[in-house]
Amino acid sequence: MTEIPRFTGDAAPYTGGDPYADYRTADLPFTHHPDLADRRLGAAVIAANDEFFAPRESLLTPAPAHFDPELFGPKGKIMDGWETRRRRGASATGPHPADGDHDWALIRLGAPGVIRGLVVDTAHFRGNYGKYASVEATSLPATPSAQELLAPSVRWTTLVARTELGGHAAHGFAVSRPRRFTHLRLRQYPDGGIARLRAYGQVVPDPDWLAALGTFDLVALEHGGRVEDASDRFYSPPANTLRPGPARGMDECWETRRRRDHGHDWIRYTLTAQARIRAVEIDTTCLKGNAAGWAALSVTDEVGEDATWTQLLPPVRLQPDSGHRFVLAAPATARRARLDILPDGGIARLRLHGSLTQAGTDELTARYAQSTG
Repeated sequence: MTEIPRFTGDAAPYTGGDPYADYRTADLPFTHHPDLADRRLGAAVIAANDEFFAPRESLLTPAPAHFDPELFGPKGKIMDGWETRRRRGASATGPHPADGDHDWALIRLGAPGVIRGLVVDTAHFRGNYGKYASVEATSLPATPSAQELLAPSVRWTTLVARTELGGHAAHGFAVSRPRRFTHLRLRQYPDGGIARLRAYGQVVPDPDWLAALGTFDLVALEHGGRVEDASDRFYSPPANTLRPGPARGMDECWETRRRRDHGHDWIRYTLTAQARIRAVEIDTTCLKGNAAGWAALSVTDEVGEDATWTQLLPPVRLQPDSGHRFVLAAPATARRARLDILPDGGIARLRLHGSLTQAGTDELTARYAQSTG
């Protein structure tokens, strides 16, 4: 794996123009996975010891941090991120914080799973960022409170050891712990600001919950569905088609560039596990002049590039800004699906409703046991 660059030290003070012109970042090998700490999946910052200058909730805002140089409030410069007050020592003879002094925030993941990489982003915190940071993870059932998470009996696993940060930079950390986690603890030493936290990984749903549901969306992110590949990612990521709820704007859809050839665009998906699909929804909400003209759906129960695909839906005409529902004449058994759009354009959501087969249930149960054992 390519070594991930590290950024340290202050960034230059902002003097005008594009605030991202001197932003430090790098290509990260894990960002093709969904962000398990995405607010749109139900993630939340449930507690922090301090948020005097900027609220903890901003850590999980889906959009990049925004900087307004003229925005001030009663407490000073208003920053788009989480920012704590300056720490002090015990007395004038020892005015500096101790080496271990730190601030912390507790994050509930929107979808529990195996984390493959983390991003601690200090965008726009040029001289007031946390000097060091660490990230730990734990897994607890149900919905624990902050007090329960902070109990001495809770076991935390270190994902990122205390590491030096730099100002106005995206700090990426690959993670190799193959365990299912539900919560994170972010620490910054001794104080300061962090704009965003991202936790990219693979969702591992609870098989007991899905068994209780019976019929559910087999390709939804929160149920472990994922995008394998897509023909085009020019305007927006194809994983948007698997997000919960309706799209609220075109930026929450999948939209391709305009084709000038005679081809077409597509997305390939992996379902939760082997399942029987009974109904399909293809949604073009918010796509008015750029919705796909037609769409077709194919499935396979095989893995690999040489899989044989069976068409479930022949090309059907799509209407802009609309939902389209199709009940299948007979259930289709599959592990993967492919959505073809003709010739290009956008799709807001794809839903594949059905239930796991016994083989799929066994597969998911084994996956869950392996990541929690």
